[in-house]
Amino acid sequence: MRLTAYSDYALRLLMYLAVKDNGRATIPEMAEAYGISRNHLMKVVHQLGQAGYLETVRGRNGGMRLGRQPDAIGLGELVRFTEPDMDVVPCFRLDNQDCALRRACRLKGALDRARLAFLAVLDEYTLADLTSTPGPMRSFLGLVARSQEPATGPRD
Repeated sequence: MRLTAYSDYALRLLMYLAVKDNGRATIPEMAEAYGISRNHLMKVVHQLGQAGYLETVRGRNGGMRLGRQPDAIGLGELVRFTEPDMDVVPCFRLDNQDCALRRACRLKGALDRARLAFLAVLDEYTLADLTSTPGPMRSFLGLVARSQEPATGPRD
């Protein structure tokens, strides 16, 4: 099972907002922190905003923030939203009649069970679970001022 870059960006964007001290960020800020395209993030932000995962704030101090509390954002729900086509193989599509084994194949059932198990595990987690210890994430994302970073070696 593989998620698209779109889902990856959506997850990372929400994690960023969940660990940011004031909870508000801009697209350029997140694009720089993750080293990804602003244009890709703009599409993700727009659609997450329409779905209520984000609130966008216009104006000089604008940006975005979470539209719901982290414990109210389920990973399974989010992945279902960002991955509307979770067909593992082409024969999952109803309009696909190309497979010679389609009437006798058991592979489709096994793969479907695996897909459902994958989503069931994601249903056990929320955004809050991913960001419950934000310190290391803040540090790696550059959200911690140098004076607040933990010491990494002996002091002079």
